[in-house]
Amino acid sequence: MAKVGIVMGSDSDMPVMAKAADILEKLGISYEMSIISAHREPEVFFEYARGAEEKGFRVIIAGAGMAAHLPGMCAAIFPMPVIGIPMHTTSLGGRDSLYSIVQMPAGIPVATVAINGGANAGLLAAKILAVSDPELLERLKAYSAQLKEQVESKDEKLQREGYKAYLESMKK
Repeated sequence: MAKVGIVMGSDSDMPVMAKAADILEKLGISYEMSIISAHREPEVFFEYARGAEEKGFRVIIAGAGMAAHLPGMCAAIFPMPVIGIPMHTTSLGGRDSLYSIVQMPAGIPVATVAINGGANAGLLAAKILAVSDPELLERLKAYSAQLKEQVESKDEKLQREGYKAYLESMKK
């Protein structure tokens, strides 16, 4: 049974939403991914949001651009946490999406990550689930330790080679 629902309004959102799925997979969290337009197929959307708890979802990650109603509407219907990912847009650079998701009315919160912040949405979903899952919490701690080791390794290389050689190696 999937613990996280990942939903997007368009397949153009897939590259960002895939980053959330990648994190969930890395941490061993089951998910289900769907493309549903709240505007173009409202009946399908309402069925998705109303049935999400029964499907076993504990968190929904919803990505949307422009008017970005999908995350907020999920939060209005689904009783558990919703994480919104505002998508970058060509007209306003994603600020329209960000404002639409983050400026929810009182009583309908949506946790919001950065514009195109798919990976952080996956990590936030994992952290929410880890509150009641000690094994997942340990996997998250190990993931954080890996991130620390990556930064330390990069600094060691910088100290060893100097910034000019480091920059040159980044171009390759």
